[in-house]
Amino acid sequence: MSRPIPVPDPQSGLAALRAMLRERHPLAAMQVFHAALGDIFRINLPGFKPVVMVGPGPAHFVLVEGREGLRWRNENDPVTHLLRHGVLVEDGEPHDRLRRMMSPPLHKQMLAGYVAAMVRGADQGMSAWQDGGIYDMLPEMRKVALLILMDTLYSVDFAPHIRPLWNAILGDIRYISPGLWMLWPGVPRLGYRRAIRRLDAYLFHIIEERRALLAQADMEPQDLLGLLITGGLNDDMIRDQLLTMLIAGHDTSTALLAWSLFLLGSHPDALARVQAEVDLVLGCDVPDIERLGHLEYLNAVMREALRLYPPIHLGSRVAAVDLEYGGYTIPAGERVIYSIYLSQRHPDYWPDPDLFIPERHLEGDRSVPYSWLAFGGGPRNCIGAAYGQVEVKAVLARMLQKFHVRLVEKHVHPHMGATLEPRPGVRMGVQQRQLSFDSAREHGSAR
Repeated sequence: MSRPIPVPDPQSGLAALRAMLRERHPLAAMQVFHAALGDIFRINLPGFKPVVMVGPGPAHFVLVEGREGLRWRNENDPVTHLLRHGVLVEDGEPHDRLRRMMSPPLHKQMLAGYVAAMVRGADQGMSAWQDGGIYDMLPEMRKVALLILMDTLYSVDFAPHIRPLWNAILGDIRYISPGLWMLWPGVPRLGYRRAIRRLDAYLFHIIEERRALLAQADMEPQDLLGLLITGGLNDDMIRDQLLTMLIAGHDTSTALLAWSLFLLGSHPDALARVQAEVDLVLGCDVPDIERLGHLEYLNAVMREALRLYPPIHLGSRVAAVDLEYGGYTIPAGERVIYSIYLSQRHPDYWPDPDLFIPERHLEGDRSVPYSWLAFGGGPRNCIGAAYGQVEVKAVLARMLQKFHVRLVEKHVHPHMGATLEPRPGVRMGVQQRQLSFDSAREHGSAR
């Protein structure tokens, strides 16, 4: 017999409210509900009553076992309105066809050729930093991530367009961020049309330019934009995929870079260890794919940042049919959320779950399958997972080659935007390094 899905009682609701006010983010309330109600519970707000699932078993159910009975697409969500028919919000064969078309430029075999562009983007983004200056790493890393994505996947120099399109990009991100629309799905999303039109106009412009170039040149495109055009998609469908990758691809990297820098700045011993590793492995040499692979402690820092502050902190689905899991019935039409944030801080699977301990990732992946979900899992895991990890390591390594960094403001909390962002920002002081080539040669001999 099916059991009723637990809902918060007044006592746990009050405890959750206190936690949210104390920690300044709703995920603290979710942690209270999880501790009180277990791995499956229901949020009970007016107009918003999703089933929340936590931990490896429920995640495997959502991502693998029960995925055919769950839809990604929700016509009431702004993300669907914005991305229209982007690969992220399609189901079934339309999704699979788009994913096959978009996978080659993101394949691991392509990553070695992207590292130079990633380093170039990092250098461009840091070129205006003044010795001794203080910068908010959230917008600074957003600039870097945009430069890299547009260069590697669209073969576009985005530097002249960052300033004119900055507000439009942020407007599109705010449009899909959590808000009152979650409680009242019919509430109009006003004030965003101009931002959406402005970014759309830019995307249609680069599509038109590339179509003209491909018509004149006898060449096989290797980048994502070229492959979408030669794949036979119309301009509207190409726009949807470009916007999907632009928003989802750069915003996740932005958040991960900012959180990684915050955690390193908050833990001087870890920062010193990463700095020493970068000096030993790279010295003054430009990072390449092979030596990025030897930055093992930096990789562990990145994975721990992803565990504590996953940019995509939840997965949202809609039950297409009645579902059964763990003795509970989930009726068709219900929103189902699997919490990546709670799963990756689950005390049954992560000792000291709220502590930053990069060492737990150093000796291979010993975690229980589906307890680390930063890139999802199953057949629809993140298409850009390998790309994003190489990008973040390349940018952080290049930054630490060039600058000493120190955290200025330590009072930071997670903000649930389109991704999980550090607010009010990650303000860091930067000081130019004078790493000599003699030192680099010594490091090289040590390798």
